[in-house]
Amino acid sequence: MTTTFITHDDCGLHNMGPEHPESPIRLLAIRKVLERTGLIQQLETMQSIHVTSEQIAMAHASLHQKRLEMKLPEEGIVYADEDTALCPDSLHAASLAAGSTILATNRVLAGKTDNAFCAVRPPGHHAEHNTPMGFCFFNNVAIGAMQALQHPQVKRVAVVDFDVHHCNGTVDIFKDKPEVLVCSTFQHPYYPERYCDIQRPNIVNCPMPAHSDSAFFRNIVEKHWLPALQNHKPDMIFISAGFDAHHEDPMADINLNEDDYRWVTKLLMDVARVYSQGRLVSVLEGGYNPVALAFSVEAHVETLAGY
Repeated sequence: MTTTFITHDDCGLHNMGPEHPESPIRLLAIRKVLERTGLIQQLETMQSIHVTSEQIAMAHASLHQKRLEMKLPEEGIVYADEDTALCPDSLHAASLAAGSTILATNRVLAGKTDNAFCAVRPPGHHAEHNTPMGFCFFNNVAIGAMQALQHPQVKRVAVVDFDVHHCNGTVDIFKDKPEVLVCSTFQHPYYPERYCDIQRPNIVNCPMPAHSDSAFFRNIVEKHWLPALQNHKPDMIFISAGFDAHHEDPMADINLNEDDYRWVTKLLMDVARVYSQGRLVSVLEGGYNPVALAFSVEAHVETLAGY
């Protein structure tokens, strides 16, 4: 197995203030754990690239990027919404985050790597077709999925999301695209409370009540995600890998652990082997306890790498 680890130091330049949970410390913690365990030496490491305006427009409205550029401050921070702030370097980091999924997708489709993990920020899964929100500016995983659909051998893709928050942005972008299956587990009722009750054949929403445990999570994945994936038969799988459903995360009230992330990663790899020639790209979303995040990412990436 070859797993590519894609990141960039400049993703740390996006800074929404010292008290904001979506902090540059998140990526530093991931890197430190992967280096201390030696796992980073077993991966192909690459630097992120910038996304193009044309690639952003595959998933977002034509003026979405321009509106964000008009908000960008020369100094300090300005808020796109009550949770989501821009500093002078925010769109530089967001471009690298989205570009990472393009790079990962192209390398997997070219057969240059088996799978890839993008350790990037800002995250993306709350960014809707025409709306930045929830710490997110560009929907990284949606841009990667749209890039995959440009490939002649890719007719169907799946996006699976185990972040503790519902992937409203991903659902908004793909709700009327039956070639894209979107499966999500999330605490409910909870932020963002948008699109969580939408009814579409290609949207599989799996709400979890507060304090749900590993058994509850694994049961709904096997009961709802797995049949949908088997029916859809995706040519490529994308993971919105949020780790804030961990029991030590301060942002929510779901009680998962590193073993759950190993388990769901292995399950998705098995599906990818059967239907997708093993093609899988994972992109970091949430996770706000740096220690729990770093060890959860280690479990996820170690499984991707076949250990």
